[in-house]
Amino acid sequence: MPPSRILGLLGTGVAAGATATAYAAWEARQYTLRKVDVPVLPAGMRPLRVLHISDIHMTPGQTRKQEWLRGLADLEPDLVIDTGDNLAHRDSVPVVLDSLGKLLDRPGVFVHGSNDYFEPGIRNPLGYLLPDNGKRHTNVPALPWGDLSAGLAGAGWLDLTNRTATLAVGETRFSFAGVDDPHLKYDDLAAVAGPADAMADVRLGVAHAPYLRVLDQFAADGYDAIVAGHTHGGQVCLPYLSNLRRPGRALTTNCDLEPARARGLHRHPADSRPGDPGSAWMHVSAGLGTSPYARIRVACRPEATLLTLRPAD
Repeated sequence: MPPSRILGLLGTGVAAGATATAYAAWEARQYTLRKVDVPVLPAGMRPLRVLHISDIHMTPGQTRKQEWLRGLADLEPDLVIDTGDNLAHRDSVPVVLDSLGKLLDRPGVFVHGSNDYFEPGIRNPLGYLLPDNGKRHTNVPALPWGDLSAGLAGAGWLDLTNRTATLAVGETRFSFAGVDDPHLKYDDLAAVAGPADAMADVRLGVAHAPYLRVLDQFAADGYDAIVAGHTHGGQVCLPYLSNLRRPGRALTTNCDLEPARARGLHRHPADSRPGDPGSAWMHVSAGLGTSPYARIRVACRPEATLLTLRPAD
């Protein structure tokens, strides 16, 4: 092959790679509000609007994300659930609290994720496709997660770190069980084990990472639904070329949940149906951010989700 032909092919490859990278960086900033109905309320109760936010991965300079997040208060949700990984910088706690803004005036609950505890670092992007046991934080500086907890709890949100709690939202009584980050094996399932409160109108399990051991226990204990994040929806997915706005097929979840349930509303166990004993709904958020060292997404736009809880019938 003539040298000119080889150079031409190399140039085409470099240009295609640059275009793909530019697109992935652009998509990582296309913040999207999803809307999902979840049939978990008792018959006759009015629907409730629950805002699920996750994986913000905030740094102080991400002003566009801060503005978009601040605007979610206009939805006036009845309840906010934050499933962790809010931080990506040691100076981000006041930025996160300011960005949540008027959402902190609404009833809310939260748990932490691994990236609330430790500073992010540069990793080989291909490593995200490999098994990850979470044990990469030796000698990594800690983030001020305690200040984040204090700020959220000081605003009235319930800290569900390996705890159970109840909360009245209007006429609806919620019962919660939450665990600390399962990805780092900080979850203490024994601390929250046992049948869900039969007197509550809605029973919700909350975790950052949707590991099967956590999902299995919450479902077996009778929780109506489980809310989690962590997966980024796969972050880099196989796109549907006919519709790039449609979430693509995830290649990985960075936990032991199968990729087919990397984001959105599903059943757990996967083959169960509403009414099956030991089963629950499960909503996994694709989250709003990424590592600051890999701000790319493909066929998986950053998201928050407005869950409308409706009567099961």
